[in-house]
Amino acid sequence: MVRLSDSREYEFYYGASPQIKARAAELRKEMTDAEKMLWQHLRNRKMKGLKFRRQHPVHIFILDFYCHERKLAIEVDGGVHKATEQKERDENRTYELEHIGISVLRFTNEEVEKHINEVLKRIEEAVS
Repeated sequence: MVRLSDSREYEFYYGASPQIKARAAELRKEMTDAEKMLWQHLRNRKMKGLKFRRQHPVHIFILDFYCHERKLAIEVDGGVHKATEQKERDENRTYELEHIGISVLRFTNEEVEKHINEVLKRIEEAVS
């Protein structure tokens, strides 16, 4: 028998394992400078009154930022994401997330650190 609370849990985490959830909790303590900078603009419903979560577990992934209400993931990528192999992983990850109904916005650390207003504008457009 499936309880209503179980279905809400699944909808929120899409079946993320306890291990993924534990790793997400660890990552919340290890945010990059760019993630910290962006978080200051997303936390406490500062973006259009929407709730964003940081290092949120979804399925087999941990999303840098996630707005459940808009089904929007925001990823802030460091230099390692320029490598061909990592780009392919990122593309597969985006495909899988979009397959379960989650849109993905990607920014580089440099974009966040040097062009925060443009980043915020793109996020605002995505949630509107």
